[in-house]
Amino acid sequence: MEILRFAAFTTDPAGGNPAGVVLDATGADDAEMQRVAAEVGYSETAFLVPGDAGHFTVRYFSPKAEVPFCGHATIASAAAYAERHGPGVLYLSTPAGPVEVSTTVRTDGTITATLVSVEPRTQPIAADDFAALLEALRWKSADLATALPPRVAFAGAWHPIIAAGSRARLAKLDYDMAALTSLMAERDWTTINLVYRESAQVFHARNPFPPGGVVEDPATGAAAAALGGYLRELGLVAPPTTVTVHQGQEMGRPSLLTLDIPAQSGTGIAVSGAAVSLAPLGATGAGAAPGAGAAARGRAPA
Repeated sequence: MEILRFAAFTTDPAGGNPAGVVLDATGADDAEMQRVAAEVGYSETAFLVPGDAGHFTVRYFSPKAEVPFCGHATIASAAAYAERHGPGVLYLSTPAGPVEVSTTVRTDGTITATLVSVEPRTQPIAADDFAALLEALRWKSADLATALPPRVAFAGAWHPIIAAGSRARLAKLDYDMAALTSLMAERDWTTINLVYRESAQVFHARNPFPPGGVVEDPATGAAAAALGGYLRELGLVAPPTTVTVHQGQEMGRPSLLTLDIPAQSGTGIAVSGAAVSLAPLGATGAGAAPGAGAAARGRAPA
């Protein structure tokens, strides 16, 4: 099994969110994929099984468990395929539903990819869950942005969206990992999408990801797509429109995600970003390169 490594949502190998990519995982069972994902140590590794031309079945594994959809690993997979076979459109069958992803190559050789999410949706957060979430985050009601109401949003995976009232509040991440892990497991939440709205079209985000064994994710494409659906459904943007999300700065892995939000309700959100190849890990059993896991897991909350 050949394992490739790409950093998604960046043009700099030191930025973005690194993902493992296996372009042909034919014959691998659940235990093998889980073992490889744990060895790679990134927040997710994508395993593709080729079908007809341009069609793939894809599964995503964190170091601890399978997840239904992963945006940054999808961008990384498309970039890996484009590097090997040229740009184009891939049709992915994921556990969350069908996802289309297209790639282009700029004149400077940079690969960019755009995924179109499954149909997004949002729902209220139960009062007890919201209180438990704020307590686990160590946030208070006064920390929240009143113009952006809390919701749970979906575009392949479920993510509570909690908006900070200031950039300074977002910059301080000091949560109770055990309590948040337990709550997220009970509610099947993949990450917590903490956001700050700098302007009408610009957001900053941080995404705690304890269910995957990761303190914080430096770029979360699935959460960004969910945010796009949330903004449209609640009338917080005037679609069609483009929104940019900055993530990973506090981790030292700056990432840039671009959301194209169509006007039609129920249509998928397009999430775009660049991706860059990292040094290969080699065959299964070789283990991750030094520091691979640390790059994805981030530092302790600060």
